[in-house]
Amino acid sequence: MVPFFVKRIASMLLALFGITIIAFGLIRFIPVDPVEAYFTINQIPATEEAMTSMREEMGLDQPLWMQYIAWLSHALQLDFGTSFVSKKAVATELFQRFETTLLLAVTALVIIIVISFSIGIWSARKNGGWLDWFTRTAIFTIASMPSFWLAFLFIYTVALKWGVLPLMGWGSFAHVILPSITLALGFIPYYIRLIRSSMREEMKKPHVLFARARGVKETVILRTHIFKGILPQLITSLAMTCGGLLGGAAIIENVFAISGVGHFIVEAMLARDYAVLQAFIVIIGGLYITINFIADILCAVVDPRVRLKGGAL
Repeated sequence: MVPFFVKRIASMLLALFGITIIAFGLIRFIPVDPVEAYFTINQIPATEEAMTSMREEMGLDQPLWMQYIAWLSHALQLDFGTSFVSKKAVATELFQRFETTLLLAVTALVIIIVISFSIGIWSARKNGGWLDWFTRTAIFTIASMPSFWLAFLFIYTVALKWGVLPLMGWGSFAHVILPSITLALGFIPYYIRLIRSSMREEMKKPHVLFARARGVKETVILRTHIFKGILPQLITSLAMTCGGLLGGAAIIENVFAISGVGHFIVEAMLARDYAVLQAFIVIIGGLYITINFIADILCAVVDPRVRLKGGAL
């Protein structure tokens, strides 16, 4: 277990290093001059003297390796500079909105797990029936619908026509339900298909057939043989989905007028607020890598074969 853990730690640190290079390169190699963008956003006359002074203040007149070291030393302290637009610390601006986005993503993840596991397990056990056929048809239909279209459909029916849930904004848990369901529906069809197909494949394996032949209860077979066999794959997929939920939240937050990280990043992109974009890449990339690291450890705990395959350094 120790070699496996050390190898995963080394991979995580290497990936984090790569993320910092990408974030640093964003503002240094883009076709638009960040200093020029700063003057444009703040409506300041862009004289040659003023631009030269700003480049010196931002450290853009130094060699790239010195710029990178200086930027990385501040980034490790969660100091990503000041927003071009709000003139506030970028880290403060992002973390103020992270609570909203994380609540939205976590609620969507819970909905994905509850609905996907319930329908996927049921569909795998009732394979071939008309209800199974209806379920598969329904999930293929949902999978073909874009998230923004589902969002507008829910706004019209659930919020406007029925008045069951709030239309837009943020304030109570009622505001979380509709956007979370909309966000989750983009992933639920995939997980239903994954759980169904994985369980059907696991049911055909010899150890499951032998357990059934020995008269072991179906619930025990399902829990200790079938579900345990597909759990590592599900953990890995759910870890990957966490990144997708944070990315998909940008669309959902804009449609439902939620002031989260996704909405803030879209505004930063339109305003060319590169300091904010840099910080977002580092924080989201670091969070995504950490989640996948935890998923790898969980897979190794659940299935010893994962440790044997990935333990050699």
